[in-house]
Amino acid sequence: MATGLVYHRLYLEHQTGNHPENPGRLQAIISHLQTTGLLDTLVRLEPMTISEDYLLTVHRPEMLERVKEACATGGGHLDFDTYVSGDSFRVALLAAGGVIRAIDSVMAGEVPNAMALVRPPGHHATRSRSMGFCLFNNVAVGARHLIDAYGRRKILCVDWDLHHGNGTQEIFYDSPAVFYLSLHQGNFYPGTGWTGEKGEGEGVGYTLNCPLEAGTTEAEYLVRFQEALDTALRSFTPDFVLISAGFDAHRDDPLGELMLTESGYGEMTRIVKVIAETHCSGRIVSVLEGGYHPNALARSVEAHLAVLASR
Repeated sequence: MATGLVYHRLYLEHQTGNHPENPGRLQAIISHLQTTGLLDTLVRLEPMTISEDYLLTVHRPEMLERVKEACATGGGHLDFDTYVSGDSFRVALLAAGGVIRAIDSVMAGEVPNAMALVRPPGHHATRSRSMGFCLFNNVAVGARHLIDAYGRRKILCVDWDLHHGNGTQEIFYDSPAVFYLSLHQGNFYPGTGWTGEKGEGEGVGYTLNCPLEAGTTEAEYLVRFQEALDTALRSFTPDFVLISAGFDAHRDDPLGELMLTESGYGEMTRIVKVIAETHCSGRIVSVLEGGYHPNALARSVEAHLAVLASR
């Protein structure tokens, strides 16, 4: 079976103007995958538009209303760096729905694993606030779907975006059902993700943050990545793996100061894939987060998908 890929042209309708998170990101990825021929080897999965009830499993009603109202009036800034256009709310429902579609396809055995090439991204969106280019938390919606629809209680969420996924961490901070693991540039936006943040209540021990210094080399990063996963697996055996797949830790990305390359992303994917094959029949869904250098982003996604698709 081939790896699944969720994509829809409507993801381009979240118009953000002169902004790092713009439709050109997805256009660069799809164009590159077509040029390399990799796109033709993947199973294309049609996303679904989810109901607002799905979002309410992880977000508060007033948060949804704020985004809806901003879109209804033609768009504008939700905060200093998070923008919506008139179509952004319906696009966001389709983005979260893309993650649901990928999960359902993997759980049904239609594909062994899948990537959701969606936008707007999601991992900064908290229970009550859209922020950091993110409107709603796509990965959190997916994790909640795995819990509610499939009874999964051991979901490993690996977040390798340049920035800490404060929203995903917050939403599951008191839950033992999701182990949230993040490697990110420390002392950086959004100011969270310190080693002392380990969860609360029943969720104590199910959050593991690894802040990295600016300039961390790829070799150093990969060592820390393997060590962090080894630590997680000492107490947690996953029954599904979600990846918040940001590619802005690439050395060419304009927003960060980490030194990963596309080869590094391929190696990280291989490491996670081995874990998934060992513990949960290879079940992985990765979800696009950041990545703001079009060529580096496209090459990194290619490397990631090539490993997911390898047999």
